[in-house]
Amino acid sequence: MATTHPYYAEKGLSAAFYDTVTAADARLAGDLEIYASLCPPGGTILELGAGTGRLTFALAERGFSVTGVDIAPAMLAQASAKRAELDPAVARRVELKRGDMTALDLKQTFDLVICPYFTLAHVPRGAAWKNTFATASRHLKPGRLAAFHLPRLEIMRMPGPADPGLPVLDQPAPSGGRLQLFVRERSFREDVARMDQVMEYVELDARGAVLRRSLERQIFYYTDPAPLAAGERLTPERDPIPLGDVGDIHVFLKA
Repeated sequence: MATTHPYYAEKGLSAAFYDTVTAADARLAGDLEIYASLCPPGGTILELGAGTGRLTFALAERGFSVTGVDIAPAMLAQASAKRAELDPAVARRVELKRGDMTALDLKQTFDLVICPYFTLAHVPRGAAWKNTFATASRHLKPGRLAAFHLPRLEIMRMPGPADPGLPVLDQPAPSGGRLQLFVRERSFREDVARMDQVMEYVELDARGAVLRRSLERQIFYYTDPAPLAAGERLTPERDPIPLGDVGDIHVFLKA
């Protein structure tokens, strides 16, 4: 049986093809504008779960100074390579750091903290969520906002595809071939609000022959974020902002 890797592990393909997948995901459309609207012009932003820098660099191009933090070396390596290709004026507004958002202390505060693309949902609800809210509060200036993108519970409960043999994504790959993505398994545990799914990434060459494939386990958790955030002096600032019919951006104010 093929080894199932954790998502975004160095030996898997989810990190290698992160940009291909996110570029094809129409459900993310508009998130950049939402996050930019939550920060004062020219302000400072801490991004928890920066990945390969999709939002990091786009926000820097809009004049914000952004510190992007991620725990996955494979993702940060791609982000660092991209920063090297940026206009120097934009690159100076970007700082990349490896770190764990549940135990981070940069000894500085920001005008906005964001945790995009379901990043918080990747860690178990409870202590890990509370610690992440503590990180956001610790790094946030009083009177400023923190934003967390979370999946909707009803979407997490949905079964997997009727035919696991059909790809849920089939896109051109940077190599000139194609990337296919399959959902091989999906389950949901109601008692802990946890969705597990095994994704298979398959890279094909231009003739359709398999170059690489990788089975990877993706996990999402959910709980009401407001009580955990309130314990860290973060209160809901507005109703959650819908994004792509599968998730919402929850915005909190630091008193």
